[in-house]
Amino acid sequence: MTIRITRRRAITVLAAAAGLPLLMRAGGARAQLVRWEGTTLGAPSAIQLYHHDETAARAAIQDGLKELARLEGIFSVYRADSALSSLNRDGILTNPPAELVELLGHALTLAAASDGVYDPTVQPLWQTYFRHFTAARPDPDGPSRRDLDAALALVGWRGVEASPARIAFARPGMALTLNSGAQGYITDRVAAVLRGHGFEKMLVDMGEPRALSTKPDGSAWRIGIANPADPSKAVTEIDVVDRCVSTSGGYGTLFDDAGRFTHLIDTRTGATAPAMQSVSVVAETATRADGLSTAMLMVAPERRQALLRATGAEMAIYATPDGVTATVRA
Repeated sequence: MTIRITRRRAITVLAAAAGLPLLMRAGGARAQLVRWEGTTLGAPSAIQLYHHDETAARAAIQDGLKELARLEGIFSVYRADSALSSLNRDGILTNPPAELVELLGHALTLAAASDGVYDPTVQPLWQTYFRHFTAARPDPDGPSRRDLDAALALVGWRGVEASPARIAFARPGMALTLNSGAQGYITDRVAAVLRGHGFEKMLVDMGEPRALSTKPDGSAWRIGIANPADPSKAVTEIDVVDRCVSTSGGYGTLFDDAGRFTHLIDTRTGATAPAMQSVSVVAETATRADGLSTAMLMVAPERRQALLRATGAEMAIYATPDGVTATVRA
């Protein structure tokens, strides 16, 4: 049995919607759309920016990609040499990178605001599901209650000590994942690098698309909310200016062919989120939107608006293959 990985956060970006030409007049010069596509922490990523000098744009993108590579060396749970992997392996990390302390602080704040619905110490549960479904002839009903309870005993955001001097776990066997957060953080950092080169009109998507300013013709960037049943298609579209849209949905990674078990795990029970539902959070920055989208998928409906307000986000759009089922505004 193999895990069917599609994409942890799948969004359709309609950058050239409505027949927008690649070359337009901007400040008397021809503004050219320059694109880059690759991956960030295993997720498809892209940069789209407009500038009259393609060479300058490519040079700026290269500097952005250097920042991407540096941050992946901190946050990746797949690289044995990353700072996060070292922490998970040893249970303590002295003199941690400032970026790890900053993002972890954001994650723990979100965990507190959501009463633990979002919990970055979910990694032992994820590993339990991964080991179960990659074993020979796994039980299609999922991990045993005993195995889930053992993993749950290692989960708990209050058991993380974080300071500029060190990060440490309260119990052996605890582990962090910041995948639900790191892509947004990296999106913001790469956008800052590009802005440092003088670019303003761009869409930066390091797993979470963030629109900066407008397109040269003054129109908004159009972002499609993916259909959970077919992420290459959109169930609806929204116009975005100076905002990020972060989407979480169980369909991004399915542990089993039937789609009964997904990568989004409720740290209170060990159960996983439904495959065919997603939520897209709109916020000013990708750091704020990412992570919150996971929390908004898990939180009880009566708490959705309060959580949006507490975290400074603006809107959440819930979708199924049948279309948008609910829109919550802060």
